[in-house]
Amino acid sequence: MKFFSLFFLILLAGVPAQAADAPAWSLVIHGGAGTILRENLDAETEAAYRAKLSEAMDAGAAILADGGSSLDAVEATIRVMEDSPLFNAGKGAVFTEAGANEMDSSIMDGRDLNAGAVAGIKTVRNPISAARAVMEKSPHVMMAREGAEKFAAAQGLVMEDPAYFRTERRWQGYLKAKEKRDADPDRKHGTVGCVAVDQAGNIAAGTSTGGMTLKMWGRIGDSPVIGAGTYANNKTCGVSATGHGEYFIRNVVAYDISALMEYAGLSLQEAAEKVVLGKLVAQQATGGIVALDAEGNIAMVFNTPGMYRGFRESNGEGQVAIFGE
Repeated sequence: MKFFSLFFLILLAGVPAQAADAPAWSLVIHGGAGTILRENLDAETEAAYRAKLSEAMDAGAAILADGGSSLDAVEATIRVMEDSPLFNAGKGAVFTEAGANEMDSSIMDGRDLNAGAVAGIKTVRNPISAARAVMEKSPHVMMAREGAEKFAAAQGLVMEDPAYFRTERRWQGYLKAKEKRDADPDRKHGTVGCVAVDQAGNIAAGTSTGGMTLKMWGRIGDSPVIGAGTYANNKTCGVSATGHGEYFIRNVVAYDISALMEYAGLSLQEAAEKVVLGKLVAQQATGGIVALDAEGNIAMVFNTPGMYRGFRESNGEGQVAIFGE
């Protein structure tokens, strides 16, 4: 794997630490991390990404500002990105080795550690909503493939023909990757995610993805794995991850950040840096996370050249960023 050591120290903390004057609510999102370089993104495409990230945050922020729950905000925010062909989730999902679109998603409630996830689904328009249905309307945490689809349909979720998820951009990327086997340098990093804390102080986190380009039949990454790609606990933080899923599973990345806060007394930023810039880099694993805690501290840490990301707060603070600026 080729690495870009110049970027190993790239990280962004959205806001400084806060205490008594913490925002009433906060929201942070990502749209995937990888070799995202300014010279490779034309002005029109960059503007489209920034606009969609802002639109997604608008959806979640409106709910939080109205006193809504962090779970509702996370779901609404991610649905906007799932419905966009720009991101590797939902409508913009990449293709598997067999030339199909298979999606994974998860969501977690920091109040009681309840969680839900789906894996390998092909016909649910919004996988994040299917994950929430599993959490709230089933006795399980994770459901997969046809079983998850049947359950989602029974809950009244919007279903689509698999052709709905196909986009020409992803198809061409699949053909190139298939020809060269690893032509897409970002084939391991496409994911969307959101973490929110509401006015009641409750944290929720969610993640959704189309997985890895050319992934083998049956492969499942970190996005639907609670503790790896998604984690939320009111006592510590909420985390959504994006990156080379196999490493995020092995390192239980999302939970590890929470555990470092709970058991080692690290701050959110310190814990995120230790995991993403320390453990993952040592294993030559690439990716990043977005996270926040109940005090309104936000972390956006990544070891790749770029990560689509942004945050919004009730105090008017906000940002949309793409590159390592």
